Amino acid sequence: MAEVGAPVTMSDVARAAGVSTATVSRVVNGRYGVSASTIAQVRSAIERLGYESSLVATSLRRSRTNVLGLVTHSFQSYTAEVLKGVMQALSRSGFDLIIYANSDLYETYSEGWEQRHLTRLAGTLTDGCIVVTPWGEVRSSIPVVVIDPVKGSSVPSVTADNLAGATSVVEHLLALGHRRIGFIAGRSRLEAAWSREEGYRRALVAAGVPVDPELIGRGDFNPESAAPLARALLERPDPPTAIFAASDGMALKVLEVAKQMGLVVPRDLSVVGFDNIPESALAEPGLTTVDQSMYRLGYEAARMLKSLVTGEWQGDRRLLLPTGLVIRGSTSPPASTVEP
Repeated sequence: MAEVGAPVTMSDVARAAGVSTATVSRVVNGRYGVSASTIAQVRSAIERLGYESSLVATSLRRSRTNVLGLVTHSFQSYTAEVLKGVMQALSRSGFDLIIYANSDLYETYSEGWEQRHLTRLAGTLTDGCIVVTPWGEVRSSIPVVVIDPVKGSSVPSVTADNLAGATSVVEHLLALGHRRIGFIAGRSRLEAAWSREEGYRRALVAAGVPVDPELIGRGDFNPESAAPLARALLERPDPPTAIFAASDGMALKVLEVAKQMGLVVPRDLSVVGFDNIPESALAEPGLTTVDQSMYRLGYEAARMLKSLVTGEWQGDRRLLLPTGLVIRGSTSPPASTVEP
């Protein structure tokens, strides 16, 4: 009997099934020369004992491990929604998933984290990896698909139409009558952050509204980075009547700061985010935002990666998914345009 708490070995399975270790190895690796009854006997023992063959050992024997990786800096609502899509795409596919993330949120920032994670997973453990919002370009010996790549990346990627999404936000605020619209940007190296700021600028210019650099704050998608930026905007002698934050996490922090300053949203300030994380619908008031279908981002990234690993992918290696504006209670016409 195996020692309590010790990993179940192939020898343990052999003893339980009454066969040799070599026979168990042939069954586990799908080799010929084992009768159907013996296969059933060995599989029954594997099931009872909970035996799992070593991924590393398996990879040394096969050309593929049938394991994919997901690399992310931290787990938040965005990543959780992406993961749901990944898992759905891998359901009944024959591929398993390893998730590799830092143990905390933004406190462990360091350049090259995604490359270090990929190096650990590539080769013996995984056939390919999904990297979620890297902070730099990635290189790997195995297929990689990036969700929200850095600007100018040539790696296969899946991203939302951030430019169209941001443009729709500003057009919505302009239609309500806002002209002083603040913007809190995301991490500048990300293509998504650049596109969202570009959408903000283009929509203002198209409407004949000058882009005021004093109304743009430089965040990094960290919700905490939005707090001082929002406060600085709202303490100006001529504060914005609306603030568009490049992520829901930052927009929810803007709502918090506005409340601390005694402002009522949306009467005194309209606030818009980007992502449509579950918390945005639960905010008070509900947060107007852009739905970029994080679930579908994960689903399409996993679908692409599977096909790249098997050599079956024939389509574009840079997928752009549509976005949609979700209007909730955090936006309304500015107070100066509302009749008493």
